[in-house]
Amino acid sequence: MLVRIPQVLTPAEVAYCRERLEGANWTDGKATAGQQSAKAKFNLQVPGDSPEGKELSELVLRALGRNAIFATAALPLKVFPPLFNRYDVGMTFHAHVDNAIRPVPGTGQRIRTDVSSTLFLSPRDSYDGGELVVQDTYGTHEVKLDAGDMVVYPSTSLHSVNPVTRGSRWASFFWTQSMVKDDAQRAFLYEMDMGIIALRQDLPDDHPGVLAMTAGYHNLLRRWVEM
Repeated sequence: MLVRIPQVLTPAEVAYCRERLEGANWTDGKATAGQQSAKAKFNLQVPGDSPEGKELSELVLRALGRNAIFATAALPLKVFPPLFNRYDVGMTFHAHVDNAIRPVPGTGQRIRTDVSSTLFLSPRDSYDGGELVVQDTYGTHEVKLDAGDMVVYPSTSLHSVNPVTRGSRWASFFWTQSMVKDDAQRAFLYEMDMGIIALRQDLPDDHPGVLAMTAGYHNLLRRWVEM
Protein backbone atom coordinates (compact mmCIF):
# COMPACT_ATOMS: atom_id res chain seq x y z
CA MET A 1 0.00 0.00 0.00
CA LEU A 2 1.42 3.33 -1.12
CA VAL A 3 -0.18 6.39 0.50
CA ARG A 4 0.49 10.04 -0.29
CA ILE A 5 0.08 12.35 2.71
CA PRO A 6 -0.14 16.03 1.75
CA GLN A 7 1.20 18.94 3.79
CA VAL A 8 2.87 16.99 6.58
CA LEU A 9 5.04 20.07 7.01
CA THR A 10 3.76 23.61 6.61
CA PRO A 11 5.49 25.92 4.09
CA ALA A 12 7.13 27.71 7.02
CA GLU A 13 8.46 24.41 8.40
CA VAL A 14 9.80 23.40 4.99
CA ALA A 15 11.55 26.76 4.66
CA TYR A 16 13.07 26.40 8.13
CA CYS A 17 14.28 22.86 7.38
CA ARG A 18 15.95 24.02 4.19
CA GLU A 19 17.55 27.00 5.94
CA ARG A 20 19.05 24.77 8.63
CA LEU A 21 20.15 22.15 6.11
CA GLU A 22 21.92 24.79 4.00
CA GLY A 23 24.48 25.14 6.79
CA ALA A 24 24.71 21.45 7.65
CA ASN A 25 27.70 19.18 7.12
CA TRP A 26 26.62 16.72 4.41
CA THR A 27 28.43 13.39 4.40
CA ASP A 28 28.41 10.21 2.31
CA GLY A 29 25.00 8.49 2.53
CA LYS A 30 26.57 5.03 2.61
CA ALA A 31 27.11 5.48 6.36
CA THR A 32 23.54 4.35 7.15
CA ALA A 33 23.24 1.70 4.43
CA GLY A 34 23.48 -2.04 4.86
CA GLN A 35 26.21 -4.06 3.16
CA GLN A 36 24.25 -4.64 -0.03
CA SER A 37 22.53 -1.24 -0.13
CA ALA A 38 25.85 0.57 0.25
CA LYS A 39 26.86 -0.71 -3.17
CA ALA A 40 23.74 0.88 -4.69
CA LYS A 41 23.61 4.14 -2.75
CA PHE A 42 25.05 7.38 -4.13
CA ASN A 43 23.82 10.39 -2.18
CA LEU A 44 24.59 12.71 0.74
CA GLN A 45 23.16 12.75 4.27
CA VAL A 46 23.21 14.93 7.35
CA PRO A 47 24.60 12.94 10.31
CA GLY A 48 21.79 12.07 12.69
CA ASP A 49 23.84 13.18 15.70
CA SER A 50 24.60 16.64 14.27
CA PRO A 51 22.84 19.69 15.77
CA GLU A 52 20.83 20.18 12.58
CA GLY A 53 19.98 16.49 12.33
CA LYS A 54 18.73 16.29 15.92
CA GLU A 55 16.70 19.51 15.76
CA LEU A 56 15.02 18.78 12.44
CA SER A 57 14.36 15.17 13.39
CA GLU A 58 12.33 16.42 16.36
CA LEU A 59 10.52 18.89 14.11
CA VAL A 60 9.44 16.08 11.77
CA LEU A 61 8.39 13.85 14.68
CA ARG A 62 6.15 16.63 16.03
CA ALA A 63 4.58 17.00 12.59
CA LEU A 64 3.92 13.26 12.41
CA GLY A 65 2.28 13.38 15.83
CA ARG A 66 -0.37 15.81 14.58
CA ASN A 67 -1.04 14.00 11.29
CA ALA A 68 -4.10 11.74 11.36
CA ILE A 69 -3.44 10.16 7.95
CA PHE A 70 0.03 9.01 8.98
CA ALA A 71 -1.43 7.55 12.16
CA THR A 72 -4.02 5.48 10.32
CA ALA A 73 -1.75 4.46 7.42
CA ALA A 74 1.26 3.42 9.50
CA LEU A 75 -0.35 2.58 12.87
CA PRO A 76 2.98 3.53 14.44
CA LEU A 77 4.40 1.79 17.48
CA LYS A 78 7.95 3.14 17.12
CA VAL A 79 9.39 5.68 14.67
CA PHE A 80 13.07 5.74 13.77
CA PRO A 81 14.46 9.28 14.23
CA PRO A 82 14.03 10.95 10.82
CA LEU A 83 17.16 11.45 8.73
CA PHE A 84 17.83 13.85 5.86
CA ASN A 85 19.34 13.14 2.46
CA ARG A 86 20.30 14.98 -0.69
CA TYR A 87 20.70 13.96 -4.32
CA ASP A 88 22.71 16.32 -6.49
CA VAL A 89 23.15 15.95 -10.25
CA GLY A 90 24.20 12.39 -11.13
CA MET A 91 23.31 10.93 -7.73
CA THR A 92 20.99 7.96 -7.47
CA PHE A 93 20.00 4.97 -5.34
CA HIS A 94 19.64 1.71 -7.25
CA ALA A 95 16.94 -0.85 -6.48
CA HIS A 96 17.11 -2.24 -2.95
CA VAL A 97 15.04 -3.37 0.03
CA ASP A 98 15.50 -1.62 3.38
CA ASN A 99 17.08 -3.55 6.26
CA ALA A 100 14.46 -5.41 8.28
CA ILE A 101 15.91 -4.37 11.66
CA ARG A 102 17.58 -1.08 12.50
CA PRO A 103 19.27 -0.10 15.79
CA VAL A 104 18.10 3.26 17.12
CA PRO A 105 21.28 5.30 17.73
CA GLY A 106 22.11 6.03 21.34
CA THR A 107 19.27 3.96 22.82
CA GLY A 108 20.28 0.29 22.69
CA GLN A 109 16.87 -0.34 21.11
CA ARG A 110 15.99 -1.79 17.71
CA ILE A 111 12.96 -1.36 15.51
CA ARG A 112 11.46 -3.61 12.86
CA THR A 113 11.09 -1.61 9.64
CA ASP A 114 7.49 -2.22 8.52
CA VAL A 115 6.78 1.12 6.82
CA SER A 116 9.18 3.37 4.92
CA SER A 117 8.54 7.10 4.51
CA THR A 118 9.95 9.84 2.29
CA LEU A 119 9.10 13.45 3.13
CA PHE A 120 9.96 15.76 0.22
CA LEU A 121 11.68 19.07 1.02
CA SER A 122 12.48 20.40 -2.49
CA PRO A 123 9.93 22.08 -4.80
CA ARG A 124 9.02 19.69 -7.61
CA ASP A 125 10.06 22.16 -10.32
CA SER A 126 13.47 22.82 -8.76
CA TYR A 127 14.99 19.54 -9.99
CA ASP A 128 14.62 16.93 -12.73
CA GLY A 129 14.76 13.20 -12.09
CA GLY A 130 14.97 12.07 -8.49
CA GLU A 131 11.66 10.20 -8.52
CA LEU A 132 11.16 7.58 -5.84
CA VAL A 133 10.36 4.34 -7.68
CA VAL A 134 8.42 1.73 -5.70
CA GLN A 135 7.71 -1.75 -7.05
CA ASP A 136 4.83 -3.80 -5.68
CA THR A 137 2.39 -6.48 -6.82
CA TYR A 138 0.46 -3.87 -8.82
CA GLY A 139 3.44 -2.64 -10.84
CA THR A 140 6.00 0.17 -10.66
CA HIS A 141 5.10 3.58 -9.22
CA GLU A 142 7.13 6.77 -9.64
CA VAL A 143 6.63 9.32 -6.87
CA LYS A 144 7.66 12.98 -6.95
CA LEU A 145 5.70 15.18 -4.55
CA ASP A 146 5.46 18.81 -3.53
CA ALA A 147 7.70 20.08 -0.73
CA GLY A 148 6.08 19.19 2.59
CA ASP A 149 4.25 16.16 1.20
CA MET A 150 5.15 12.60 2.20
CA VAL A 151 4.71 9.10 0.83
CA VAL A 152 4.56 5.93 2.95
CA TYR A 153 4.93 2.40 1.59
CA PRO A 154 5.78 -1.09 2.85
CA SER A 155 9.45 -1.52 3.69
CA THR A 156 9.24 -4.92 2.00
CA SER A 157 8.96 -3.14 -1.37
CA LEU A 158 11.84 -3.06 -3.82
CA HIS A 159 12.49 0.65 -4.42
CA SER A 160 15.01 3.08 -5.90
CA VAL A 161 15.63 6.76 -6.62
CA ASN A 162 16.09 7.85 -10.23
CA PRO A 163 19.25 9.84 -11.06
CA VAL A 164 18.92 13.60 -10.62
CA THR A 165 19.68 15.39 -13.91
CA ARG A 166 19.12 19.01 -12.80
CA GLY A 167 19.07 20.76 -9.46
CA SER A 168 19.09 19.01 -6.10
CA ARG A 169 16.50 16.82 -4.40
CA TRP A 170 16.31 17.07 -0.59
CA ALA A 171 14.14 14.91 1.64
CA SER A 172 13.66 13.41 5.07
CA PHE A 173 13.37 9.64 5.35
CA PHE A 174 12.67 7.21 8.17
CA TRP A 175 11.08 3.90 9.11
CA THR A 176 8.18 2.93 11.33
CA GLN A 177 7.53 -0.22 13.32
CA SER A 178 3.80 -0.66 13.01
CA MET A 179 1.45 -2.13 15.58
CA VAL A 180 0.19 -4.26 12.65
CA LYS A 181 3.22 -5.77 10.90
CA ASP A 182 1.34 -7.50 8.07
CA ASP A 183 1.14 -5.26 4.98
CA ALA A 184 -2.19 -6.65 3.78
CA GLN A 185 -3.85 -6.31 7.19
CA ARG A 186 -2.53 -2.78 7.58
CA ALA A 187 -3.84 -1.84 4.11
CA PHE A 188 -7.26 -3.30 4.90
CA LEU A 189 -7.47 -1.31 8.14
CA TYR A 190 -6.44 1.89 6.33
CA GLU A 191 -9.13 1.47 3.67
CA MET A 192 -11.69 0.64 6.34
CA ASP A 193 -10.82 3.71 8.39
CA MET A 194 -11.01 5.94 5.29
CA GLY A 195 -14.44 4.45 4.62
CA ILE A 196 -15.57 5.26 8.16
CA ILE A 197 -14.37 8.84 7.80
CA ALA A 198 -16.32 9.18 4.54
CA LEU A 199 -19.47 7.73 6.16
CA ARG A 200 -19.23 10.17 9.06
CA GLN A 201 -19.26 13.08 6.63
CA ASP A 202 -22.72 12.05 5.42
CA LEU A 203 -24.22 10.29 8.44
CA PRO A 204 -24.47 11.06 12.17
CA ASP A 205 -21.98 9.33 14.46
CA ASP A 206 -24.79 7.32 16.07
CA HIS A 207 -26.05 5.93 12.74
CA PRO A 208 -26.17 2.09 12.94
CA GLY A 209 -23.94 1.73 9.87
CA VAL A 210 -21.29 4.05 11.30
CA LEU A 211 -21.41 2.28 14.66
CA ALA A 212 -21.09 -1.16 13.04
CA MET A 213 -18.14 -0.14 10.84
CA THR A 214 -16.36 1.54 13.75
CA ALA A 215 -16.89 -1.48 15.99
CA GLY A 216 -15.59 -3.79 13.28
CA TYR A 217 -12.48 -1.64 12.79
CA HIS A 218 -11.56 -1.64 16.46
CA ASN A 219 -12.27 -5.33 16.88
CA LEU A 220 -9.92 -6.09 13.99
CA LEU A 221 -7.31 -3.90 15.66
CA ARG A 222 -7.65 -5.96 18.83
CA ARG A 223 -7.12 -9.13 16.79
CA TRP A 224 -4.12 -7.92 14.77
CA VAL A 225 -2.22 -5.40 16.90
CA GLU A 226 1.07 -6.42 18.50
CA MET A 227 2.37 -4.17 21.28
